[in-house]
Amino acid sequence: MMLAALRVELAKVFSKWRTFIGFIAVGVLIPIIVLAMGKEGNQYFSFATQALSQAFDFKGNLMNGYTVAYIVFGALYIHIPFLVTLVSGDILAGEATSGTYRLIFTRPVKRSTVITAKYLASMLYVNMMILWMAILAMGLGVVFLGTGEIVVIRSQITIIAEHDALWRFALAYGFSALSMMTVASIAFLCSSLVENSIGPIMTTMAVIIVFTIISAIDLPMFDVIRPMLFTNHMTGWKLLFDDPVPWPRVFTSASILVAHMAACFIAAHVIMQRKDILT
Repeated sequence: MMLAALRVELAKVFSKWRTFIGFIAVGVLIPIIVLAMGKEGNQYFSFATQALSQAFDFKGNLMNGYTVAYIVFGALYIHIPFLVTLVSGDILAGEATSGTYRLIFTRPVKRSTVITAKYLASMLYVNMMILWMAILAMGLGVVFLGTGEIVVIRSQITIIAEHDALWRFALAYGFSALSMMTVASIAFLCSSLVENSIGPIMTTMAVIIVFTIISAIDLPMFDVIRPMLFTNHMTGWKLLFDDPVPWPRVFTSASILVAHMAACFIAAHVIMQRKDILT
């Protein structure tokens, strides 16, 4: 019964044009960035390492497909949350807008099954989006620029050996999928509260902005809540490119994201179970 309900919800999701906005945007942006980095990436690298250029001599194919994939990942990551809310913010509220709650909740399928199927459809969409981004960034980067060491430029420069690249990228994309599923879960919860899909999208983005600001402001009054904010852990994928990887921090961040997902799903489930479909 669940699989049948899930197929129905996926068919609904992919019958709407807004579902493909994210795929189109990523499909256009990543090739442009990869080609631009392939042409002018050495200038970018020289600018980023100019403070060390007098003390160190960088050799080899450092602006390769792996390094470009890392740069693309970081550049697009802040924009993906908006794209995933286009579906998860509409999946429940859209039913209210079209007035079909009474129809779907009076079918033989249990209300809990429909709600769970809608949630799973949202999560599948998120994972498909991340997979699409991974295929394009890694695939085009390696095809046009080859492979090599990953040059990670943050507060310090870390050079990761080529043979260590693939497992780090696999885990990083997996962690990013977890982060985006958390965002989608919040949008799903907001979608259960309103009857217009614009509301959940804007509310979710507002929550991300507020939490990000709180995480960035170093005030003692925020020290207690800051570690529990999901925005403080969404960038945990970057830890997977540290050498060595701080596994306790990675597991802690992943656990907090999973806890947010579970809390949002349970809250949305309770709300939808009690929703009056006769008004």
